[in-house]
Amino acid sequence: MFCNRTEHEIPLVRVDYKSESYWICPQHIPVLIHDPQKLEGILPGAETMQAG
Repeated sequence: MFCNRTEHEIPLVRVDYKSESYWICPQHIPVLIHDPQKLEGILPGAETMQAG
């Protein structure tokens, strides 16, 4: 989702959101948790998400 690496390069974690599946590398899970606005344009509605 964030760095565009594939499952051939690194293990990925699936994120289900709004009936869609997205994939993120473990290194960038903190972005999803603490700064989801950085995923604007990648994850629908990310610009309105609150940091956890």
